[in-house]
Amino acid sequence: MALETLDYRKSALLVIDLQNAFIHEEGTLGVSGVDTKRLSSIVPPLAKLIERCQDTGIPVIWTMQEHFAIDHNRARKKLLGHTARRKRVSALAGTWDEQIIDELKDLADFDPAFVIRKHRFGAFYETRLEMMLKMLGTQHLFVTGATTNACVETSIREAYLRDLDVIAVDDCISGVNADWEATAKQVWKQYFCEIAPSSEVLDWIGEQVKPRVTNYGHQLIMVDDIDTSVDFYTNLLGFTIRPAKPLADGRPFTAFHQGIALIHGKTREHRQLDHIAFEVNDVRAMDAKLKKAGVRYYTDLHDGPYGLTIYIADPDGTKVELYQVGATA
Repeated sequence: MALETLDYRKSALLVIDLQNAFIHEEGTLGVSGVDTKRLSSIVPPLAKLIERCQDTGIPVIWTMQEHFAIDHNRARKKLLGHTARRKRVSALAGTWDEQIIDELKDLADFDPAFVIRKHRFGAFYETRLEMMLKMLGTQHLFVTGATTNACVETSIREAYLRDLDVIAVDDCISGVNADWEATAKQVWKQYFCEIAPSSEVLDWIGEQVKPRVTNYGHQLIMVDDIDTSVDFYTNLLGFTIRPAKPLADGRPFTAFHQGIALIHGKTREHRQLDHIAFEVNDVRAMDAKLKKAGVRYYTDLHDGPYGLTIYIADPDGTKVELYQVGATA
């Protein structure tokens, strides 16, 4: 699977219903005869993955299933629902059964705003999850939790139907029946998501956070007459001007949404290209790496127009700007 095509800054981890009701041997599933050892086996690798995501800044979103002792909506049904097939209604509001298991409770408390209560199988159904993911800029959703054929599968289908990239983390998902689970995962892989072990996801995170260039920024071109050049690019080629802060050295310039920027000051002895720019994920680590390699610098770390910035020389002397959005000196 090509995890390398994904961006950790556009990713989130979804942890579904790691509650006493479904994981603890004294919870509702346990007292109803379900093998909770099978369900709880996902806790160690899941805890490791959650901690890594939280350390890296990948949002970890938790769902808590919650039921009421009296549910008038469900009571209208003529056929028995799944709750009637257990010894009691699971995860009743305000009970121990509803709580996140002790092994993960501290991790769930890391950011209480990321805990979502739901009243049916799906993590998206009549919850705030969809809007939260939009606000976080999430495109890639890593799904974990219990149980495979109920809440996890429903949530995977819901995520897929919202055009998210869905990755089911294999050893961090468990259900009540091994045969059902195997069949479910075959269907998922065919239609709804990719499946990867947590070890592969951890390796992917490790590669993602290494100091590296993440995006092309812009190319700054020196011109004889900036007004004439701006007119050429806007009126003849249809470029659109992008608002931008002044350069650190105070020179006026015009930036375009199409990826280049123009600056006045071309002279006979200068090349037309002033510099090219790239966004990086960790400019301080990149700075240390480049200095260790003996790379020549034009300008050391400083607050540039797009974030914390360095200007270096490539082997041919071309000026390269490297910046990290949101970082400051």
